[in-house]
Amino acid sequence: DSEGGLYVCMNTFLGFGREHIERHYRKTGQCVYLHLRRHAREKVPGASGGALPKRRNAKLFLDLEISSDLNSDDFEYEDEAKLVIFPDHYEISLPNIEELPALVTIACDALLSAKSPYRKQEPDSWEEELQASKHAKTLVQLDNGVRIPPSGWKCSRCDLRENLWLNLTDGSVLCGKWFFDGSGGNGHAMEHYRETGYPLAVKLGTITPDGADVYSFDEEEPVLDPHIAKHLAHFGIDMLQMQVTENGLRDNDIKPRVSEWEVIQEAGVKLKPMYGPGYTGMKNLGNSCYLNAVMQAIFSIPEFQRAYVGNLPRIFDYSPLDPTQDFNTQMAKLGHGLLSGQYSKPPMKSELIEQVMKEEHKPQHNGISPRMFKAFISKGHPEFSSNRQQDAQEFFLHLINLVERNPVGSENPSDVFRFLVEERTQCCQSRKVRYTERVDYIMQLPVAMEAATNKDELIAYELKRREAEAARRPLPELVRAKIPFSACLQAFSEPSNVEDFWSSALQAKSAGVKTSRFASFPEYLVVQIKKFTFGLDWIPKKLDVSIDMPDFLDISHLRARGLQPGEEELPDIAPPIVIPDDPKALDIDESSVMQLAEMGFPLEACRKAVYYTGNLGAEVAFNWIIAHMEEPDFAEPLVIPAFGEVASSGAAALGAVGLDNQPPEEMVAIIISMGFQRNLAIQALKATNNNLERALEWIFSHPEPEEESDPALDTMDMENNANANILAETGSEGPRIKDGPGRYELFGFISHMGTSTMSGHYVCHLRKEGRWVIYNDLRVCASERPPKDLGYIYFYHRIPS
Repeated sequence: DSEGGLYVCMNTFLGFGREHIERHYRKTGQCVYLHLRRHAREKVPGASGGALPKRRNAKLFLDLEISSDLNSDDFEYEDEAKLVIFPDHYEISLPNIEELPALVTIACDALLSAKSPYRKQEPDSWEEELQASKHAKTLVQLDNGVRIPPSGWKCSRCDLRENLWLNLTDGSVLCGKWFFDGSGGNGHAMEHYRETGYPLAVKLGTITPDGADVYSFDEEEPVLDPHIAKHLAHFGIDMLQMQVTENGLRDNDIKPRVSEWEVIQEAGVKLKPMYGPGYTGMKNLGNSCYLNAVMQAIFSIPEFQRAYVGNLPRIFDYSPLDPTQDFNTQMAKLGHGLLSGQYSKPPMKSELIEQVMKEEHKPQHNGISPRMFKAFISKGHPEFSSNRQQDAQEFFLHLINLVERNPVGSENPSDVFRFLVEERTQCCQSRKVRYTERVDYIMQLPVAMEAATNKDELIAYELKRREAEAARRPLPELVRAKIPFSACLQAFSEPSNVEDFWSSALQAKSAGVKTSRFASFPEYLVVQIKKFTFGLDWIPKKLDVSIDMPDFLDISHLRARGLQPGEEELPDIAPPIVIPDDPKALDIDESSVMQLAEMGFPLEACRKAVYYTGNLGAEVAFNWIIAHMEEPDFAEPLVIPAFGEVASSGAAALGAVGLDNQPPEEMVAIIISMGFQRNLAIQALKATNNNLERALEWIFSHPEPEEESDPALDTMDMENNANANILAETGSEGPRIKDGPGRYELFGFISHMGTSTMSGHYVCHLRKEGRWVIYNDLRVCASERPPKDLGYIYFYHRIPS
């Protein structure tokens, strides 16, 4: 855009340069636009010690600004706003209240004062200045001889080792309260205050030479302690020796975790920066590294590049009046930013010379800031809309769901991930079997801990660790379990027990086993290593393992075979829906809850899913989660309502037939997300009494719809879709799959550092142009030692026959 800046239509929001604005004018007839430009003045030290302004035009192209940190102290700003009248591009400088109508002036003021996605995501509450505690100056510290070691801390009343607080009066180390994000403790620090009245505590792991996090139980808020160094020295803590790492790693995490953080980020190795198309970094918006890592992997796939970047002019031409609320527009814009190379350019020679003359080296701030993309894609989601860390696997599935719901052109890029899973369930008593198929996008590989090849080292490390904890000494260097990939693949293929299996042959609950196989192989195979689980205290934890993931993978032996000679099928009878007289009497199957939680879903959502599906197993509860995950109270705690309410909601969740025989919308959405047409989903549910599993079987046995689709429904769907003008006709022959050989080659992986999915950091490695590249938020460099054994999510592409 030769003019630079951001154009805003005074009727609807738009964010394109002048060329696209002129196209928008021809398309809509809207002729009044607000043109915004920001000029950044870089502070250059002058001879008198002042600052000489060096003017720089900072283009505002929606939120795809070059990430030269324009919020730093090195820049001053001058914002310019003009009213532009098309088609003559007549400009009126603002403010100009004398010549403009009052309504236009009011509209301009409202737009200029509105918060953009950039400003909305800034945690304003963090900017509040902490006040010094009234107890800091007169705090009494007991001379009880307590000395706090530099690591190995544990709550003195329980076994928790996270969220620990040191009471500054008596030196007690106690856990904090439980938080919704999975961190926290049992509230023993607060209990101690109520018993003793000792007011101040400092959070262990936050102590640095610059200060620490201090909380006043009496004042009920975080506070400043001007005498914190003296108070800590009383217990043998030297602030000058305490450090917190760049990614928030605490002191008590350094010993056991430092190798993981260093190895995955390839710290200590001088990495060569990469520039150009496909080597663009993404700014971390506050724990948004999970989004950055996933999107880098997604836009390294040709099908996604063609669908969004290849169709960018067409998507922009047919974008709705408000493109900020259109998924395809935001995907195309993000893809263009990553692949165009406009935001990844090497430093100019003059800049390098200037840095040498100043005897300083500032890293080049290339990259994009995906604030608007994150604002849209996380809208309404209780987790992704926050600034908290999230599970990359859960975000990947959320993204695929949005791709499915917002088709663009004739090619659905998510088809490359979709595959069919054949599940063989056998009743152990009657020996009869049932074969079903479901759609999936990720191969979840269990970690076979029992197959570790260094068991002797692990046992010796565990003994040393316990001795160090008992003696309050620093923990020994971590020994990581080495797991053969073949053992994990074997564990995936072995039969698993089905909890609370209801046998249609016996008309009662029985023991059952289930085996999963691939009914089709996808073009791109995504493999998740199930490293995350829950401890006995229900605190999320991570299995710190090393798995020898292969560069070339052959899973042809996992091809499904279908019903075998001599096997007898289970009768097609659905289990009865039983709603107890007392809803509180319905126990929640904790094993199903844990299975769902291990997939990355919030714990409370898993409990609700199991409860509202009547304890019929993790698979049925999983379908409930998919249908309800966009609801605002999705992750809120389960509240048992009155009996009448339970009966109605439970029946709807289980697919009970309404008075008009209209299937529940959430069940229709589940089938549509699998790639089927809406009218076929409704017809299948009606034909099977709203039984989701049987409806899928019905679809496979009835490839063609028996009746014409409802024109009213089709019209409603078209109106609800933001890109209705470029929708393509899709077949109704079932979910679209790209079956082929089961031989693959590794081209990328996402690694996680930290103790759980709710904390830590994500990094992406991709193989491009014959070499590995590390994408660590804004930092994009040639990889020297890609840590393929420590990955969390792996991306394979099919090897052509």
